[in-house]
Amino acid sequence: MKQILQNLSSGESELVEAPVPQLRRGGMLIDTTISLISSGTERMLVDFGKSGLIAKARSQPDKVKQVLDKVATDGLLTTIDAVQAKLGQPLPLGYCNVGVVSASAAEGFQEGDRVISNGPHADVVCVPKNLCAKIPASVSDEAAAFTVVASIGLQGIRLAKPTLGEAFVVTGVGLIGLLTVQMLRAQGCRVLAIDFDAAKLELAREFGAETCNPGAGEDPVAAGMAFSRGVGVDGVIVTASTKSTDPITQAAQMCRKRGRIILVGVTGLQLNRADFYEKELSFQVSCSYGPGRYDPDYEDRGNDYPIGFVRWTEQRNFEAVLDMLDSGALKVDQLISHRVPFEDAPRAYDLLTTDKTALGIMLTYDHPVEARHIDKVNLGSASSESTGKAVVGFVGAGNYASRVLIPAFKRAGAVLQSISSAGGANAVLHGRQLGFAEATSDTDALLADGAINTVAIVTRHNSHAHFTCQALRAGKNVFVEKPLALTYEELADVQAAHAESGRQLMVGFNRRFAPHVQTMKGLLDKVHAPKSFVMVMNAGAIPADHWTQDPEVGGGRIIGEACHYIDLMRFLAGSSITSVQARRMGDSDAENVTEDKAAIILGFEDGSFGTIHYLANGGSSFAKERIEVFAGDGTLQLDNFLTLRGFNWNGFKKDKLWRQDKGQDACSAAFLRAVEEGAPAPIPAGELFEVAKVSIDVAELLRHQN
Repeated sequence: MKQILQNLSSGESELVEAPVPQLRRGGMLIDTTISLISSGTERMLVDFGKSGLIAKARSQPDKVKQVLDKVATDGLLTTIDAVQAKLGQPLPLGYCNVGVVSASAAEGFQEGDRVISNGPHADVVCVPKNLCAKIPASVSDEAAAFTVVASIGLQGIRLAKPTLGEAFVVTGVGLIGLLTVQMLRAQGCRVLAIDFDAAKLELAREFGAETCNPGAGEDPVAAGMAFSRGVGVDGVIVTASTKSTDPITQAAQMCRKRGRIILVGVTGLQLNRADFYEKELSFQVSCSYGPGRYDPDYEDRGNDYPIGFVRWTEQRNFEAVLDMLDSGALKVDQLISHRVPFEDAPRAYDLLTTDKTALGIMLTYDHPVEARHIDKVNLGSASSESTGKAVVGFVGAGNYASRVLIPAFKRAGAVLQSISSAGGANAVLHGRQLGFAEATSDTDALLADGAINTVAIVTRHNSHAHFTCQALRAGKNVFVEKPLALTYEELADVQAAHAESGRQLMVGFNRRFAPHVQTMKGLLDKVHAPKSFVMVMNAGAIPADHWTQDPEVGGGRIIGEACHYIDLMRFLAGSSITSVQARRMGDSDAENVTEDKAAIILGFEDGSFGTIHYLANGGSSFAKERIEVFAGDGTLQLDNFLTLRGFNWNGFKKDKLWRQDKGQDACSAAFLRAVEEGAPAPIPAGELFEVAKVSIDVAELLRHQN
């Protein structure tokens, strides 16, 4: 398949050849026939990409603060690497897709259905069922392509709750604004359209609106008051995109007492309290297509909201727009300004930034459907120097894999043969950049490939055990990013597969390979008395509905991340774990209580003990990780893998690195050496299984805490 991606560093758009996406449970594969470029949203993204670093920073001050906090805790060089990697991640463009279902795992949809979706600009997309809707027979593909963008305006209207005969203002009449004008008119409202573009205002007049052009010297507030016959308008829907606060200020000044203002677009928000206070105005920001947006339970898992309680979800908004198109109440032909073949998509984005009159740019997909459905793309020649080497297939092409793990494997001399991802595009982008021979979306074929002797698994946590067992039973050496398993049953299956295979198994517990940790280990090995450990992971808050917090998908943050410290303490103690205690923060109305605010106490066979404080409620400017060891009348303290200090430690005082090093390179190199030389595993399998079991034990204790 082919897909349009944008580079956030340069703003350049690229048409990429990629493997077809995997069909996911509850979703469908759609062969695209038409997609619409959203002139407002996508122009804003392209302009952001083409702006310089200073302009990017000015437009996102909250991100600048995050960067400064990271510099303070992780160091300048590490932060620069992270920022460059983030900006270097290409962004899929588009969310107004029309096509025909080619395969379905979604209830209510079947092969051959003509559907709209919020899929990106790609000739094959995979979309979950609640982000799709069937197209009525009388609605053309071109008309249907406006459904998703119209739903954004419709959600704003639903929040405004207009009634028959009310006077409404629409500020900013781009695509969303012009569609909003028509939908308000269909509800029996009088409409005033405000914009600086005379051509767009002419279209608004054709749709039945009165108009005001501030660029021609007309006063929006005076126009609004005159339009409302001197009493103030009932509501304002702002669909403009501007840094100025003027649209909101003007909206407040032209509204009647208790008027409603809905922000659908993007504007400055330096509000004047007096404007809102004196009239008791309502102000609300609209969220995209409607209820369900950004809710993984609704969008990803396909669980609908009961219609008796949530009448208009995002999918039902899609259907309402399609009904309006079907009845002729919504007209879109005049909104199409350009038609561009999909293969010439970069030219369409040039039009978007150079032709300010561009409104609805249609991408047409006329190339054969059969040629789109490929599951492997050749990226280059496989290395001829593969004898005796680790020939690696990567399952997963996400942020950690592309930024950290694959480069570490490459520096260690691995032969990078194949990389797979569910969506296909990431596999091509990172595979091409990092030197893989091929990219695929067929993970089963990768695991069965006889040319590959080693597999690295860097996917979501709930697939780790499954892929590890599959790879081991296929005779592969396996490096799996933590965690190894989420349940006791999964762990038992991995242990059985490992015993059957006789292959190398490694979990990415990189911290024990960090240079400062290796120094600590050498110093501690000379101490024959029990040791006391205090480890703090200032993990930072993430939303409770993030996939890592889901016990079924991510396993929770203890299994998913605190396992690093369980392994690290096990390594530094050099002794088996014999006791486990855990306590999380108690339930509170004032705090979102999850397992990521907890203390873990481990006891060891040699008498050592330690506490792991895994905390998501600390300050972002405080170091993320701190390790302290008390032993033999001395103390070692490691701050954020940058500075190691010794207090009353004979022969050692301080060691500082210029760049943070958490051991990823050394961890990868040790594993690959073991594969290629047949050496003992860098971490004995018994320790891997012990740490996995203890991590699950801790999670269970915390979940059942009274």
